[in-house]
Amino acid sequence: MTTRYLIGRAELLTYPIEAPKKKVSDKVHPYTLGEAKRIIVPEIEAANSIFQALPPKACADDLAVARLVLHPAYLAKSFFPKLLLDQAGLASVGSRTRRIRPRRQTQKKAPTEMETTELFVAGTRAALGNLPTFARSLNEQMPVAEQFSRIETFVAMTPADRLHLEGAEIGHVFEVGLHLPPEGNASDVRAMFADYAKDCGFKVNGEFEFEAGRLLFIAVEGDAANLESLAQFTMTRVIRPMPHLRAARPVTRSMPLAVSFSLPSGEPLSREPKVAILDGGLPTEHVLDGYVRRYFLADDEASDVPDFTEHGLGVTSALLFGPIEPEGTAERPYAPVDHHRVLDARIEGEDPYELYRTLGHVETVLLSRQYQFINLSLGPDLPVEDQDVHAWTAVIDSILSDGETLMTVAVGNNGALDSALGLNRIQVPSDSVNALSVGAADGSGDDWKRANYSATGPGRSPGRRKPDVVAFGGAPKEYFHVAAPGKRPNLAANLGTSFAAPLALRSAVGIRAILGDPVHPLTIKTLLIHGCEMKEEHDVHHVGWGRVPANINRLITCGEGEARIIYQGELRPGKFLRAPIPLPAFQLEGKVRLRATFCYASPVDPQDAAAYTKAGLGITFRPNSSKLKGKAKNASSASFFPAADFRTEAELRADLGKWETVLHAEHNYYGSSLLEPVFDVHYNAREAGGLASSGTPSIRYALVVTVQAPKHAQLHQDILAAHAVLQALEPQVSLPLRT
Repeated sequence: MTTRYLIGRAELLTYPIEAPKKKVSDKVHPYTLGEAKRIIVPEIEAANSIFQALPPKACADDLAVARLVLHPAYLAKSFFPKLLLDQAGLASVGSRTRRIRPRRQTQKKAPTEMETTELFVAGTRAALGNLPTFARSLNEQMPVAEQFSRIETFVAMTPADRLHLEGAEIGHVFEVGLHLPPEGNASDVRAMFADYAKDCGFKVNGEFEFEAGRLLFIAVEGDAANLESLAQFTMTRVIRPMPHLRAARPVTRSMPLAVSFSLPSGEPLSREPKVAILDGGLPTEHVLDGYVRRYFLADDEASDVPDFTEHGLGVTSALLFGPIEPEGTAERPYAPVDHHRVLDARIEGEDPYELYRTLGHVETVLLSRQYQFINLSLGPDLPVEDQDVHAWTAVIDSILSDGETLMTVAVGNNGALDSALGLNRIQVPSDSVNALSVGAADGSGDDWKRANYSATGPGRSPGRRKPDVVAFGGAPKEYFHVAAPGKRPNLAANLGTSFAAPLALRSAVGIRAILGDPVHPLTIKTLLIHGCEMKEEHDVHHVGWGRVPANINRLITCGEGEARIIYQGELRPGKFLRAPIPLPAFQLEGKVRLRATFCYASPVDPQDAAAYTKAGLGITFRPNSSKLKGKAKNASSASFFPAADFRTEAELRADLGKWETVLHAEHNYYGSSLLEPVFDVHYNAREAGGLASSGTPSIRYALVVTVQAPKHAQLHQDILAAHAVLQALEPQVSLPLRT
């Protein structure tokens, strides 16, 4: 029987279309200008009293920062109050999502509490001092007046807003996130902050700093008793105790077993995929030499730590072989790997700067652009926050935004901790929107669920559905067996998301090894999500889109009556692209199942937690080209990617789903209802929460569509016959696949 492989080159079927006409709607405004003045002007005056009392050195270039909260009715980027800020001499330096109880609602059935956007607006103390007079001068005829009326509250940003100390172990080293003003640069802000910090008894460590978007993350050292004074510095976004690294220690100490296994006899399937593991290094003696292409020490002056090298060996073994059967032969690796030791004895000495030092090593490897596939099974011991983006996430997302690298990140092993306090949520940087965050399943068979140690979602919006996927990570009843240190091939029994993440990446590397470079890394990420196994009883906050299949044949081949089609290309900002779903030249009979997954890589604005992704997709499905309403130019639309159940009420209303970098759904249709079906894709660009500038770049996207028509056994061949530009992607390697 001939194997039916993925159908590629579907992007050649796509073409640009004109933007559909926008519907004009009369928006009901919650507050009149008079009401807004009565409430907001006294709030501005109260904020100014606080600003005037600040020490001069705390106000960098005499700038102060206020928190301006918009009414929840104005979440869309088109409502960003640019005109108001420009005319008042203010600028937005960032934003975050806030849950509030508005003074008045515009809808009768609206919930009492809703999420909205809180802007951090900066201006000189003089400009802020003039704001009450400016506000009083507004009248209803002025366009800027409507923007002023959208304000829910206006208050000074205070030290209490900036200090995040709850539940953390407070030492003497802290990480500080600083806003960069629109006209300012990092070196100026750093110098002013360092000068002020010195007066407060703190020393800025110049060795470690990370700039991401309009945020500068730096490390400071000093007495916690003086943090209140330090937090008066007006350009400060957040101060938190420097977290420690997770995964420097395993969940349970792995058990080396006196159980052997056999190494595979053949070479890796392909030497083409470029694969890296960033971890704790490799022990002096191990049996993976033939499969580790190169070994790098991020700091060659630091020595190994046995726990770390054992962890690094286990993660490397998981990526090469998957879980090894005791006394069996390990699976043949798909490709050799490079191992970068980014954890070492300087961390073992409880170096308080371990977090920034390690991020520096990770950043160096990512910026080298040498790899298509990278696994990271470590990060800060810090559950994600909804209000602020962490340095690790910001740096990694920024580098991955070109879509050229598929990086798997373990979500953490804190899943059994207190859910009421959010201690069981996925850990930084697995909230990255451009990486693939991986949790652990407790079994490799059909009867599986989330492993109880595996961290849970939701992620931060956008990126609510986290983890993205799960893979087998081991459990007390079924351990994940990996190669143990030593000259002989013996096993160690493990469990943890540290092993699930490289196992998921192993499938990705396998797809690249077999099908070659016609399949882009972003498309491979899409294929993994598209092919996930999911059951109704699974909670999306626990397992994301489902478990990555262990058998990659399920991802790259098609059964009878089935065709899996891939599109990969670029989208231009503001433009519409039509993506036809290829069907045979004749009408399909009976029931037809359509399954579709979109993934795209997005640039990010780390300072804007409320508008983190700068790219969003608006996707319209048109199932039948003959069904038109009235004089409409386009066929009628039908819902395909619904408002998913994991989004909040406010997110649904604000259509925040369009800013999610992964969209996936499936639906049943009758063949007779499908005629030239298409997806119309609109790349919606934004910048700092508002309208994007003219120089916005294109973004990379991938779309995978599976068509299932049980009454048409030859569907795969019929689609290829009907569309000459399409091509089945044949394996690039000559060896047969293990089924």
